[in-house]
Amino acid sequence: MLFNSIDFAIFLPIVFILYWYLNNRNLNYQNLLIVLASYVFYGWWDWRFLLLIVISTIIDFSVGKKLKYENDHIKRKALLWTSILINLGVLGFFKYYNFFLDNFITAFSFFGMEIKSSSLNIILPVGISFYTFQTLSYTIDVYNRKLEATKDFIAFSAFVSFFPQLVAGPIERATHLLPQFYKKRSFDYSKAVDGLRQILWGLFKKIVIADNCAEYANMIFNNSADYSGSTLVLGALFFTFQIYGDFSGYSDIAIGTSRLFGFDLMRNFNFPYFSRDIAEFWRRWHISLSTWFRDYLYIPLGGSQGGIWMKVRNTFIIFIVSGFWHGANWTFIVWGALNAVYFLPLLLTKNNRNNIEVVAQGKLLPTLKECLYMFMTFSLVVFAWIFFRANNLEHAFNYIIEIFSPSIFTIPEFEDLKSVSIIIMLIGIFILIEWHGREWQYAIAKLGLNWRRSIRYMVYYSLIIAILWFGGKEQEFIYFQF
Repeated sequence: MLFNSIDFAIFLPIVFILYWYLNNRNLNYQNLLIVLASYVFYGWWDWRFLLLIVISTIIDFSVGKKLKYENDHIKRKALLWTSILINLGVLGFFKYYNFFLDNFITAFSFFGMEIKSSSLNIILPVGISFYTFQTLSYTIDVYNRKLEATKDFIAFSAFVSFFPQLVAGPIERATHLLPQFYKKRSFDYSKAVDGLRQILWGLFKKIVIADNCAEYANMIFNNSADYSGSTLVLGALFFTFQIYGDFSGYSDIAIGTSRLFGFDLMRNFNFPYFSRDIAEFWRRWHISLSTWFRDYLYIPLGGSQGGIWMKVRNTFIIFIVSGFWHGANWTFIVWGALNAVYFLPLLLTKNNRNNIEVVAQGKLLPTLKECLYMFMTFSLVVFAWIFFRANNLEHAFNYIIEIFSPSIFTIPEFEDLKSVSIIIMLIGIFILIEWHGREWQYAIAKLGLNWRRSIRYMVYYSLIIAILWFGGKEQEFIYFQF
């Protein structure tokens, strides 16, 4: 079920009314409703994959209970690895089986050995990477005694399958989200209004910015050999705003929807395109994933505490694994490695924590120096996105070669120049709104504070009109495929 669909527009109010109707009854009733609603939400794509969520839920709940009472170090580690291997095994089969098989055959054919094998027609379950990492956070935290294992199977099932963030995050930690299912929730009008406001902003990002950018990004990338370098630059820029509007828009809708039900999810995006260096970008982009890898992979490997070799090794591991998490394609691995190359000089010179505060905090405009740093960082990010979007490495390199050809100095080629101009204008307006609200949780959060009611409603109606006017080119959320 898509957030930007009629189905969800009907589904959400029904669940909302039933949920708060049960408010004065046993807390388990509300949690059970969340589980059932989440299964309906997920099963809307393909009910058969619900079995994977159920299996993951049962395994990690059972492992957590056994870890609670087990003190033998070897047995505890065996339980932990049981959870890790089963969860990652299922994820690996559905997501990476054909990738490893194809590369295995290619490697042997390089040495003149021919291996006959056939790929499987495997359908990737929606959101499997997200809920797998979420359940793993529970098992690992219980193993490390950072979290008490739960006895409440319904609450745990609700934590694993919570529909607002089930298929594309944020990837919640059990230490943050699970305890919220133990507490009685009371309806908070101001929180609900703020949630609706964030949902509206997320829909604007997705439908007006991402979906319209996607139309031209797809056209240019899918036919890149037919376009000039200048047009390819615009294609990369369109994809840059498509993926940001698409993914951060989903996160805004997820967080806003959660607030309607009395839950607080972690922030997943913090205006990443206003970053002044690549380290700041990764503190602001897909925060739930980058912090997950930091806490459960980077720090256990030694982090940045060792010598230069260890810092280099750990940096490349974290970024390459992050790239591979996104998909079974060498393009994602190169994208991750490229970001490691960007990040490493900052780490080695201990400048990776320079820009902690919001850029130009308390000011209307940034300094010239800040503008230069933001432009340089944004350019590096756009360049890396080419690998992320390309069909394969050959496509990516050909795309880049054509960009740096003399045709980059030509006028971009579009049949419908008017539509492209409108999209560029919308991106410009979007950037201005984001810049104005960069010190808040999301761009229009400030509307709920001291703005006059007439101005607030003028903004709301403008966003709704823009969504209705520029909608219609429905695109699936990019991160559903991860």
